[in-house]
Amino acid sequence: MPFSLGIVGAGQFAGGFATLFHAHPGVSRVTVTDTIADRATALARDLGLAGVEPDFEAMLASDVDAVAIFTQRWTHGPLVVQALRAGKHVYSAVPMAFTREEIAAIIDAVKETGLTYMMGETSQYNPVTVLGRQKAADGAFGRVFYAEGDYVHDMDHGFYAAYQYSGGADWKRTASYPPMKYPTHAIGGVLGAWNTHAVSVSAVGVPDQRGDGVFDKAVSMFDNDFSNASALFETADGGSFRTNEFRRVGLAGAVPESRFTFYGTEGILEQNSLSTLWHNRSGALEDLSDLVRPGQPAHQDAGDATLANVDEKLHDSFISGHAPVHDTSALPAELTGLGNGHMGSHHLLVHDFVTAVNTQTLPTVNAWVAARYTLPGLVAHESALRGGERLPIDDFGDAPQ
Repeated sequence: MPFSLGIVGAGQFAGGFATLFHAHPGVSRVTVTDTIADRATALARDLGLAGVEPDFEAMLASDVDAVAIFTQRWTHGPLVVQALRAGKHVYSAVPMAFTREEIAAIIDAVKETGLTYMMGETSQYNPVTVLGRQKAADGAFGRVFYAEGDYVHDMDHGFYAAYQYSGGADWKRTASYPPMKYPTHAIGGVLGAWNTHAVSVSAVGVPDQRGDGVFDKAVSMFDNDFSNASALFETADGGSFRTNEFRRVGLAGAVPESRFTFYGTEGILEQNSLSTLWHNRSGALEDLSDLVRPGQPAHQDAGDATLANVDEKLHDSFISGHAPVHDTSALPAELTGLGNGHMGSHHLLVHDFVTAVNTQTLPTVNAWVAARYTLPGLVAHESALRGGERLPIDDFGDAPQ
């Protein structure tokens, strides 16, 4: 039976998801609220939503069955717990929470209420992660023992404008958000394919040198001056993986900001800026780039694939449409043709949440999975603050069956 949904936060990122939830046949109606009332009113008007609530408390007091939270990234934890305790299912943008205590509180609330919680981690459906998950399930890697996951998003590629939009006149205080406290695009893309979790970490933070007031401890509400950070994690099965979170990096604008590589004893799945390759012991090297390219653009010969000639069509393919590796057979027809960003993940994430609520089943990125995608980065930031000291990472266990 379709359920009603309230959108919390009507900023730039919320609109695409509000469109998808509004179109999904498993959702009966959608309302919205925002601390800036005009934004909520505009979103409701533009999409034809069912209405506007004056604030978060009013949304929780309303008769909606679920809420989708698209607020500032350090606010998610307390809002999620409050919504669960109010009897609402919750879809939350990343990251799960800002502290370990907030993560624990969410898991406790999910266990005690029996309600659905899902973190909308886009890398769960990054095409290379999907392909890695398939390769691992088939045993093609042998034993996976090492992986790499990067989220390299330069501030000049849209982040200045986004923080100015969300932070107002005081935006530089929030634009200094610690990179390793936004870890799920990198960690989730690794652990979304490798069935393990992190148990310890050593990390290094790189203090910023731009001098523009961003990543300046004197300005930062987070007392943070790291604009770039790298972390090496130990896994529960005796392997390791490395992630990079970079906000000052000379990445070409048309290149995906997330990329993943997996090393196994029998095979390697290697992604770089313009191709994805499969290696195996026989010496074969197979180009799987078209399989993981969203939008299925015309094939580009390797000889022509240089950073200088990545055109706008290829760039658009990275941010919209599905890749051939995606299984879209369960998606409702109502989503066809609607916006589908982050490498073809948005339709799949929305459908996962709607299905989980309507069937009372665990979603893909449930609270326990979300904790494993989030907490390692929070501990990595602490390690970087302590000069790379190797620190243990708690684990909340597997999701209940």
